[in-house]
Amino acid sequence: MSSFTGLPKRLFELAVVDEKKLVEAVDAARQKKLSLVSLLVEEYGASAKDVAMAAAEEFGMPWFDLTTFDFTQWPENLVDSKLIEKHKALPLLKRGNRLYVAISDPSNQVGLDEIKFNTGLTVDGILVEHNKLAQALEKALDDTPASLGDFDDDELSGIEAAEQEDRDAQQDSADAANDAPVVKFINQMLLSAIKKGASDLHFEPYERSYRVRFRIDGVLETMSKPPIALSPKISARLKVLSSMDIAERRVPQDGRIKLKISKTKSIDFRVNTLPTLWGEKIVLRILDSSSAKMGIDALGYEEVQKEMYLNALSKPQGMILVTGPTGSGKTVSLYTGLNILNTEGVNISTAEDPVEINLEGINQVNVSQKVGLDFAQALRAFLRQDPDVVMVGEIRDLETAGIAIKAAQTGHLVLSTLHTNSAAETLTRLQNMGVPSFNLATTVNLIIAQRLARRLCKHCKKKADIPKEALLKEGFTEELLEAAQIYEPIGCEQCNKGYKGRVGIYEVVKVTPAISKIIMDEGNAITLNEQFQREGFNNLRQSGLMKVAQGVTSLQEANRVTTE
Repeated sequence: MSSFTGLPKRLFELAVVDEKKLVEAVDAARQKKLSLVSLLVEEYGASAKDVAMAAAEEFGMPWFDLTTFDFTQWPENLVDSKLIEKHKALPLLKRGNRLYVAISDPSNQVGLDEIKFNTGLTVDGILVEHNKLAQALEKALDDTPASLGDFDDDELSGIEAAEQEDRDAQQDSADAANDAPVVKFINQMLLSAIKKGASDLHFEPYERSYRVRFRIDGVLETMSKPPIALSPKISARLKVLSSMDIAERRVPQDGRIKLKISKTKSIDFRVNTLPTLWGEKIVLRILDSSSAKMGIDALGYEEVQKEMYLNALSKPQGMILVTGPTGSGKTVSLYTGLNILNTEGVNISTAEDPVEINLEGINQVNVSQKVGLDFAQALRAFLRQDPDVVMVGEIRDLETAGIAIKAAQTGHLVLSTLHTNSAAETLTRLQNMGVPSFNLATTVNLIIAQRLARRLCKHCKKKADIPKEALLKEGFTEELLEAAQIYEPIGCEQCNKGYKGRVGIYEVVKVTPAISKIIMDEGNAITLNEQFQREGFNNLRQSGLMKVAQGVTSLQEANRVTTE
């Protein structure tokens, strides 16, 4: 391999990356004038540690593990942040007249020289892993305050007064939206929510206080309490980002924010404002398209429930209904199904309010009452578009239900949601809307009722000592207790109060001939539930207790999201 010299030769000899990828990476680095190290790690899947060790060996430079570094000790104001960002070089330690700088690319001598010229110090490079350096740079360059609570109202009023001296008296709300501390604060809150895995952000004004709460794993937690004087500025900034009318404060508004967090990844936020007594409460829902591509195995279905869902998806016609309260994961369940159906030979159309998850290959429509495009009208249009699969965001009225059922009866697979508490209540709700029982009995194939429970942290959960009598009283069966592994939350650095992530709890009911007969006879929810039990379909409570017995969640959490 005489064509390789220097670092590429060392990487090839140590089998850090195969020859074909190495040739491609060397050519790409030369043509695009990019760092070979960053290309190998980011685009060619090379191990950052292996590359760093090989580079240290080739260039005779020391190697250092950045995870052991105490960032409270780094020389923060010694080197201009623009230089640090430009050269991806992070000062770690100043000892006398010598400055030690972390780099991931040993050929980055220009950066070291520029830092040397800028500081007047002798600069020594230390090799670190590329991915760890990227994380460290993000941490070091983030000068945003964790909270604006550090400012008191007197300081803020002083800033306002100083601004007003320089500005025209006819200042409008847009100026408040561009207030630098507020811009930094909002950006920090959005990024923090993404890092913490939050699903929603609540910006809430009250008479004497203001708070920001995140919903993490289904539970709201206060994250910041900025001064109340910032309320109008925070509202204005969020409305500008969401392309809303910032002058309108009397009626609710809907908008959307697209936050670009890297060159290749962006996160969407659905935004809603609500005029309250003390200002506008603004709630942001984080929309992550990757959640629909996790696969059905990651959602938490029991094996029998998963098979029923997949069988219903394989049918050419009929209706699948997913039900549960807001935030119970209905959209992810539906889109997981759509993702399975999304092939070249299938035409899929969806009507949603609004579209939450973007999927290539699916025709998605935002319904809008303003222009008269409601679910019913969108459905009528779909049926003239040669569809195979139709998804309706929510069945809210008889007109939408009627058209959806006609679509299911005429050779289409229809997926939709309702806001009910159980599978049986879904059927009775549709009957109460006015849908004929015959149509329900012949078109509905499957009903899924669901909740989301917090998943126990695998690092710190410990076995719970609960008496057998108490467990039986909770609803466990003798059979379930035989192999039960029941744990309780503890809490550690890697989780949130003993929990990390969420898992679905499901009631999946296939409409059998016996259930169809009860629907035809207009049986109530109690009669339907009794039949579900006879046919062996677990209700939400039973499914929740199974997750407890499997050690996936705790009994406290199952009690929180399910009832007897």
